[in-house]
Amino acid sequence: MIVVTSPNSNNYESWAKEVEAGRIIINCPEDSDVKAMCVWRRHNPQPAKEQAEEETEEEVEDEAGYWRVMERRINTVGPILRFIFERQRYKARLNECVGAVNAITVSKTEYYACIGNGTSWDGSSVSHKLVKVVRVRRVGRTESPLNVPISPHFERETLSTLENEMKQTDFIFLVLSMWDYVLPDILEKYAVAAFLNEDFLRAIRLKIKELKLTGRPEAHLCALVEHSDKSFTRKEVLPPLERPFNRLAIEYWVLYEPKVKNFPLVDCFFFVDSNPKTLVGMQITAASEHHTITSTVRQFTDSLAAYFYNWEELSRDMLWKIIYVQHAACMPINGWQRCDEAKAENVSEEESKEIAAFWKKKVHQYRAGVSA
Repeated sequence: MIVVTSPNSNNYESWAKEVEAGRIIINCPEDSDVKAMCVWRRHNPQPAKEQAEEETEEEVEDEAGYWRVMERRINTVGPILRFIFERQRYKARLNECVGAVNAITVSKTEYYACIGNGTSWDGSSVSHKLVKVVRVRRVGRTESPLNVPISPHFERETLSTLENEMKQTDFIFLVLSMWDYVLPDILEKYAVAAFLNEDFLRAIRLKIKELKLTGRPEAHLCALVEHSDKSFTRKEVLPPLERPFNRLAIEYWVLYEPKVKNFPLVDCFFFVDSNPKTLVGMQITAASEHHTITSTVRQFTDSLAAYFYNWEELSRDMLWKIIYVQHAACMPINGWQRCDEAKAENVSEEESKEIAAFWKKKVHQYRAGVSA
């Protein structure tokens, strides 16, 4: 016998124990599946009542327009078939989801810790309207269930509400637990901000491991470990360089975050007033490798020269330390990350060799694994 249910443990827990039932996790339909259903529905007449509920002025044009409406609904209430094809059901579900977000209070936030892990939840405390379960494969290729937000729209809405209701540290770890599934802009926003949190910074300092270049005998402490008594004074957002911008004087222990799409090499960085001075860059990644090329390094240094006064002189003897920040459940970066020579318009062959040599001589690398 097969019983289909939402992941609300109240629906099945006692019955499953009694009959020793096994659990099978089935993902919601993919976009390609729903798209195929849309084509089928457009070419096969539906019952008159259902068709009347389904069609609006924006939906009756053509297959492409019909799919755009369905896609918008999926991004809003999730890929649940019974709520996307009929307009009235969609609107009712949307209102229910909004109500579920509004019902999140301080007393209920602890139950939303199920997001980002595979535990079942008590349906009276967590709304299945906001959470779905998916099958994932992580370290060791073992398949397991994972609770994630129901849709991109309500991921933003739910996380925005939880941010206001939860302790900052708890919220940061919640977002990091969804590392592979949270929307990139949300991950970037909260993961960088996490370094301003004292508890997070204290926890991550204990998990920093050096990635040593073969043949380099001496160990180098990461600046976050070496200066464990220090914390960031503030975050400074760096705007896109195409906008008018007055160059800055370098400040130490200020976390600089470029608000630039595809900023080269790192996601954020800071400077340490050591001898020699040190640049520490942090790259947030889920990949098991994060090699780079010389033209990317050149783009990075060109950007810094545009952002900061007197960069050429300040950077002359500067050490670089790069921290690759990963969720603990990701395949870990275990080895030295190369900087390969590459032909590019902005880098001559001679410059490329110099940058590759600098990378091996002056750059130290570390991995920091974070978990909830």
